Amino acid sequence: MKKIIHIDMDAFFASVEQRDKPSLRGKPVVVGGQPDSRGVVAAASYEARQYGIHSAMSCSQAYRKCHQTVFIKPRFDAYKAVSAQIRRIFLDYTDTIEPLSLDEAYLDVTDNKKQQASATIIAEQIRRDIYQQTGLTASAGVSYNKFLAKTASDINKPNGIKVILPEEGEAFVAKLPIGQFYGVGKVTEKKMQQLGIQTGKDLKEKSLEFLKQHFKSSANYFYNVSRGIDERPVKGHRSPRKSLSNETTFAHDIDDIKELKSYLRQLAEEVADDLQQQNLMGKTITLKVKYDNFEQVTRSQTFPQALNDEKQIYRICKNLLRNTDAGLRKVRLLGVGLSSFNHQASEQVQQMEFQFV
Repeated sequence: MKKIIHIDMDAFFASVEQRDKPSLRGKPVVVGGQPDSRGVVAAASYEARQYGIHSAMSCSQAYRKCHQTVFIKPRFDAYKAVSAQIRRIFLDYTDTIEPLSLDEAYLDVTDNKKQQASATIIAEQIRRDIYQQTGLTASAGVSYNKFLAKTASDINKPNGIKVILPEEGEAFVAKLPIGQFYGVGKVTEKKMQQLGIQTGKDLKEKSLEFLKQHFKSSANYFYNVSRGIDERPVKGHRSPRKSLSNETTFAHDIDDIKELKSYLRQLAEEVADDLQQQNLMGKTITLKVKYDNFEQVTRSQTFPQALNDEKQIYRICKNLLRNTDAGLRKVRLLGVGLSSFNHQASEQVQQMEFQFV
């Protein structure tokens, strides 16, 4: 029987901002774009969440919900530094760590460095270490598989822990609303509800054939987790990433080529910086353009030699921009990405990408 912990930092980006800027403590804080922009909420403090503000909401909508909200531009370097600090804490307990993002990870502590038989004790020690070393709180889920551990970590947020024992797993899932299942998004939730599936118990009552008919490749996963079964291992070494990109949605649609090139230069600099930090070089450069009617086009060029230099990326993207209708038509969004990497490092750090203005 495996012993799995899922650690999830509480309102991570917003909590880092409140930690570093004491004047923000106790206030509704949004990390993302500005309220008069098309930016989105990357993170919301718990004070902001009380007003119904949540991640991926437009910043203008967040402002309408609470005019007292403080809007902060993301500081990814600060978040990455804290994430690395937390990762070092994890390594004190186990080498089998699977990061999902900067602020959450699975840990397999079945065999751990502390020779501690209780995964619950380890989870509490990790939460204590995180608070003592970073001043931030984390929530934890503890169980015998990844699905239950991740589900459990949401139950007693913020700054809480939930343990689901092996003998409790199936009964716990039976009562779980289908919308709280990891892997069930809004579209799938609506579809399941239309099929009469409201809870884990309802899902369990459906045959595998029924699930295959309606949910294709996800059928086996749903069939198993409705029974408290999840055989996926915690992957100690994640596969190297295949692409890296950044994009910007403009506050106003743009048809001025000089202005678009200015944004392109900024995007090229940001992507090049991320590539260099992660020791990556890519052979394929892709430009994404979204027009004011939401039509989207991409233009790509592949080279025999990999690169990560901002000037080269910018020059190539300028040429790719000429092969679009930018300037003749108004542009809503620009994006720059690289792929076909030469992996120069054995381990890649996951880059979280958010769209904000």
